[in-house]
Amino acid sequence: MTGVPPSEIESPQTGSAAQIEAFASNPALFAVLQQGARHMIELYHHFPRIGRLVAAQQKWLLTQAAYALHLQRNPADPLSGITASRLLDIIGEFGAASRNTATAFLAELLAYKLIRDTPRSPSKRSRPLEPTEISHEAMMLWFRGQMRSLDLLDGGERVARLEANPELFRRAQPIAAKRLIADRAWREPPPSISCFVWTEYGGLILDDFFSRIVNAVPKEGYHWVEDLRFAELSNHYSLSRTHIRRLFTRAEALGSLGWQDRSNNRNKVWVTVSFVEDYKRWQSIKFCALDQAFGEAARSIEAENHASETTAPGAPPSDL
Repeated sequence: MTGVPPSEIESPQTGSAAQIEAFASNPALFAVLQQGARHMIELYHHFPRIGRLVAAQQKWLLTQAAYALHLQRNPADPLSGITASRLLDIIGEFGAASRNTATAFLAELLAYKLIRDTPRSPSKRSRPLEPTEISHEAMMLWFRGQMRSLDLLDGGERVARLEANPELFRRAQPIAAKRLIADRAWREPPPSISCFVWTEYGGLILDDFFSRIVNAVPKEGYHWVEDLRFAELSNHYSLSRTHIRRLFTRAEALGSLGWQDRSNNRNKVWVTVSFVEDYKRWQSIKFCALDQAFGEAARSIEAENHASETTAPGAPPSDL
């Protein structure tokens, strides 16, 4: 694995406002986001421990940062890769987590056997770590799902290209991770979204909730969710009803959603247009970063292949 040059990782460039707005205004985006939300729920079914672990924004950021460090590991340097200090260097630069939070997060991953000690580490002072096989599988499936969403938005062939060359994933993920961590608009979404995702398991409930919206076009000035039952969510995700109720109470207090007729127990929820637009734009920031990272990864591979072809024995002299 060649990996991504550190200079690219250390110099993130966020997507332009025009590119983000192009994603946000894509008429297919609502349906694609619902499909993506259902894909995240499927991943939860396959990896419930991982799904619950990263269903809060801070832990999502830590997970992406840690995996990027792993993909940047230099096989010739046994002390490179994931360590608590390196993770803090990335995540702490933008105030996304404290040293204690990063250290506790790695301890949690170790306890759940989602990362492990790197074999044959020569140092007792530093503790290099690496993802286990289940973590590799989960991250790859997440990335593939994101590429599928991008393909649905523009008719691209990223998934086919990814399956033909997994090196695209290994190069693109660190680029996208660094850019998203550096982008305050992604780290700190609007209150309508952050009241979910900056809470334990909140991202998981938000995905489920968004997937239940029945009308892409507002009706009577609102989007609608029918038959929302806290007991069902509690049983499905093994979360307390109190925790789930607290999430929706916060969103209701912000005016993002409400019950049409709570006294009649109809469980029909209205959702404001602004809530849906906030979610669409926030997700568009992620799509823009992933799209740019995939493009850069593809170009770097093509450049290397071209260079190797022009320098191969018997190759015609280069004009450069």
